[in-house]
Amino acid sequence: MRGKFIVFEGIDGSGKTTQAEKIWLYISGFAPASLTAEPTDGEIGRLLRRYLSGKLAADNRVLAALFAADRLDHITNSTNGIEKLLSDGTWVISDRYYLSSFAYQGAEVGLEWVESLNSEAKKLLKPDLQVFIDITPEQAMERIRQNRDTLELFEKTERLTAIRAAFLSVIERLPDENIVVIDGSGTPEEIYERIKAEIKHRFGGEICEG
Repeated sequence: MRGKFIVFEGIDGSGKTTQAEKIWLYISGFAPASLTAEPTDGEIGRLLRRYLSGKLAADNRVLAALFAADRLDHITNSTNGIEKLLSDGTWVISDRYYLSSFAYQGAEVGLEWVESLNSEAKKLLKPDLQVFIDITPEQAMERIRQNRDTLELFEKTERLTAIRAAFLSVIERLPDENIVVIDGSGTPEEIYERIKAEIKHRFGGEICEG
């Protein structure tokens, strides 16, 4: 049986990485599961991380194109690509996918162009579920400051405000993308239970909890 593809989205500091790990552990209890992220650990992904950390500088159009290229390799890589894992019956949990490009790079260089860059990825593989964890930019910055010594390129309150608005706008205009908005306030365990309930609702027939 083909695996399911679940994506976690949200502004920086939303807790999506924590929740992706929790859901990966949950699914691993009843099915083969793989946890991945974008940017990836591949060559293009490592280059992107250097730009995001501020070690290198690049035009926003270059970043948008690199994200699209990294995503295509993420899908199609013959060794550990998402499509291969899914076809082998593995559930894939990803921390970010193309909604992030629509929100982050779309706000910088225009959504239409970013959508065109990602049209092949969208054609190749649409997620079975996209979980957008929604919190305020102020909550996000508080969490970031508690957990990190340095900030990345997009981690400023004003920037996160614009990115959150971009995410919500994109979600509204993409009704057929299997997106659910989850309240990201409360403890990590409370948020996890909300997400787990949604997964049980969507895929209940394929979940065999011990």
